[in-house]
Amino acid sequence: MSLVQAFVFEGEVMKQLTVRSVKSDLHNALKAEAARRGVSVNRVVIMLLREAVGLTNGSRQNDAVFDDLDYLAGTWTEVEAVEFEEQLASQRVIDEGMWS
Repeated sequence: MSLVQAFVFEGEVMKQLTVRSVKSDLHNALKAEAARRGVSVNRVVIMLLREAVGLTNGSRQNDAVFDDLDYLAGTWTEVEAVEFEEQLASQRVIDEGMWS
């Protein structure tokens, strides 16, 4: 079973899927294909899924591609990620006094 979340983009509801049980060889092949095409792994997965079900060349050509932040993907160290989460934790605290 996949996790599905809905997003709205230009008036259209978009879904987000979580794919489980992806083995290393498939993940590595997807990364290689993404590098070959010069896009993110997420984008190449969407492209390959669309190709597999025949939704290429004409249908749904208005899919926006955003790659301006791709260079940041995967650049944090584990220590930086933990530090970031710790900083966010203080922003996630509910001040009960403000809501009573």
